[in-house]
Amino acid sequence: MKIFYVTLNTVEEAREIARAVLERRLAVCCNWFPITCAYRWEEEIKEEPEVVLLIKTRAGYRPAVEAAIGSVVSYVNCIAEFAPDSVNAAFLDWLHRDVPEPVKS
Repeated sequence: MKIFYVTLNTVEEAREIARAVLERRLAVCCNWFPITCAYRWEEEIKEEPEVVLLIKTRAGYRPAVEAAIGSVVSYVNCIAEFAPDSVNAAFLDWLHRDVPEPVKS
């Protein structure tokens, strides 16, 4: 299992990306929530609201997930991929039933 941590500007962007990856069977579940972000940009420290989107999927889908995100946003954002050490069996069963193994190229 992989989890993508994605930072976005709005809830609408998170919703649109979540629907896209779910419709394409790239993920089994997505969550999003508001956060506050502080960062340095062009030598200034900024602070503003942001949204985090979590995408729960199988290994091997990074290019497709990034393409789905890129179809919604064009700004610089964080797309980090994590592999949990352990996941409950019932969730993994659901993931494997709903998201096919990616095709190897």
